[in-house]
Amino acid sequence: MLKPYETKLKSIKEEIQKIGLEVVESLEICQQALVEKKIENLKDVEITEKKLLVKSNEIDNIIVTTLALYSPEAKDLRQLVSFLKITNELVRTGSNTKDFAKMFKKSYSDDLNTSMILEYTIPLLKSALLSLQTAISIIDEMDPKHIEEKYHRVIVEESKTDDLYLMIEKNILKLITKNLDLSKEYFDLLSSLRRLEKIADRAVSIANLLQFAQVGGDIVQS
Repeated sequence: MLKPYETKLKSIKEEIQKIGLEVVESLEICQQALVEKKIENLKDVEITEKKLLVKSNEIDNIIVTTLALYSPEAKDLRQLVSFLKITNELVRTGSNTKDFAKMFKKSYSDDLNTSMILEYTIPLLKSALLSLQTAISIIDEMDPKHIEEKYHRVIVEESKTDDLYLMIEKNILKLITKNLDLSKEYFDLLSSLRRLEKIADRAVSIANLLQFAQVGGDIVQS
């Protein structure tokens, strides 16, 4: 039988994973819509910052109560402090996911160079999704070596999102110079894709916090 503190910690982890899974599932809906070229299906992304904030605040209250009741030792304290920060990061990833789905659906049209857009957007979304999935999976990882491996995997995927965004930005700017009438639509698309890049950035923050929680050291600001 688990001790009361361990039970609380297990519950906190499970609730954080639920939020993470909700964001991941929303990104998977986005990915499927783009792969199948059914952009209208982006409307099925129902995640909202307001709902995530409610769940995040509930978890934060449990964490604060746990801190007050059990006076955890160094490693446990690191974990709880990290979890407080992670809930905020997950709210931001959820907000970015919703913004991407809404903005991309609104600005995407057959008047644009859709083949080029999807050629870069799909792998960009895939890398953002993989970075977040990998980061969240660290929460159950205990082996420092495996934590380090997953952390570096997140870094690699985040780097891919940076490169892909720069490539599509360069191509879109070229298209704008050739067709100024569509400049607003292209700029709005770029703005939506920027949200995917931010999701990968947040995944790095989550992975870094979980690495800190498990093995200590310094928190690297991303």
